[in-house]
Amino acid sequence: MSLNRKTLVVIGGTSGFGKALAERAAALGASLVVTGRDAAKLSQVVDEFSGRGFRVKGHIVDASNEDSLASFFESVPSFDHLVSMAGGFMGGGFLGADYETIYRAVDEKLFANLRIARYAAAKVGAGGSMVFTAGAGGRPDNASGAIVGNDAIRLLVQGLAVELAPNARVNAVAPTWTETPLWRNMPPADVQATKERFAKAIPMGRTATIDEVVQVYLFLMRCGFITGQTIIVDGGLTLVT
Repeated sequence: MSLNRKTLVVIGGTSGFGKALAERAAALGASLVVTGRDAAKLSQVVDEFSGRGFRVKGHIVDASNEDSLASFFESVPSFDHLVSMAGGFMGGGFLGADYETIYRAVDEKLFANLRIARYAAAKVGAGGSMVFTAGAGGRPDNASGAIVGNDAIRLLVQGLAVELAPNARVNAVAPTWTETPLWRNMPPADVQATKERFAKAIPMGRTATIDEVVQVYLFLMRCGFITGQTIIVDGGLTLVT
């Protein structure tokens, strides 16, 4: 399935996986609707893409805010594909982390994406798709809320896939730790130490590149006979942990 002349909505498309995906899809002929919470960053990305000849529109959207999502989906026309990068990360077990941290992690993973899905279901075109972002790696005792949220996304896409079939497909991508701008506020030495720690644990002997993860989102948008699946992108980490 070609992305040429298709419209792709990227929720959280101003950096990391979201921006890289938008860039690759646009190069394949897709028109872009990119959202972000930071107005200055969003404007910068829209200007950059427009300057390269990409068809792109930008919207300020806070995926954790019901009114923001409602206003956005009310304003956009129908589209072919939606990819959501909504969701955060956390550390700590069910007793070690405070209640609000756990609650927020689950809310950002499950309920933010559930709200997105419910609004998007009325706008996604026949033959289109939604792809959500879960995660791989970590354990319930050291990433409690994030693990619950990741498993919840897996169940979410299974249910949505049946409810939206045969009109549209729903899948998820679950990357393990990858060096992206998400970690820009962490000291560089800490980022490097984390990267080396994961590389030692991953059977492939290294962490993924952003482009390797983006390829999976592109695959799920373009393969017309896969739905309800969560594709783990972790170099085999879950096989040994």
